[in-house]
Amino acid sequence: MAGKPAKQRRRAAKPRVREEDVFLNIPYDARFENLLLAYIAGISAFGFAPRATLEIPFGQRRLDRILSLIRQSRYSIHDLSRVQLDRKAPPTPRFNMPFELGLTVALERAAHHSWIVCETVPHRIKKSLSDLDGTDAYIHGGTVAGVFRELGNAFVGSSRQPTVTEMSRIYRLLRVHFRSVLKRAGAKDAFNARVFEELCVRASKAADALAGLND
Repeated sequence: MAGKPAKQRRRAAKPRVREEDVFLNIPYDARFENLLLAYIAGISAFGFAPRATLEIPFGQRRLDRILSLIRQSRYSIHDLSRVQLDRKAPPTPRFNMPFELGLTVALERAAHHSWIVCETVPHRIKKSLSDLDGTDAYIHGGTVAGVFRELGNAFVGSSRQPTVTEMSRIYRLLRVHFRSVLKRAGAKDAFNARVFEELCVRASKAADALAGLND
């Protein structure tokens, strides 16, 4: 049976870009927990919706879902601060974050998408990923306040312009409810699909409340 013409198939397969979605490409480890909450709080404060591979459902091919998430998102943030070897044997560097950044750079040519790179150490990216020479990384210094500062720089043109104080209020709210969120999900850390979803919902509601107060 003849299939659809190639041009028609491509048009049907093209996902709709969600202007409020921000794909979050970060390391999933306990030492990054505070910064995950900071990214969720900060992104939500600007009126955007964090997305992550944590959402990938069981049984769905991971790479296909990653590509879909990137295509659907208007923006993406790629944190390349984990360049050291991990502690588990055998000691191995993290390749997922630069790999997903590479996918994003390739997809950018055919999609309505903007991306930024975040790092902890100034100028290190020139050594760790020299192919990005000429791209300025946003240096958060590994701190929550640093993440808020750099998100403010990255999204300076967005309609919502929350202050660092407002982003901090949302972050503190997430911290207050964090243990109860983990308990309801039966999870040990924040890198869990149900935990991520509830944190994002709470952050979005808090951000909308703050925006309403400022109107």
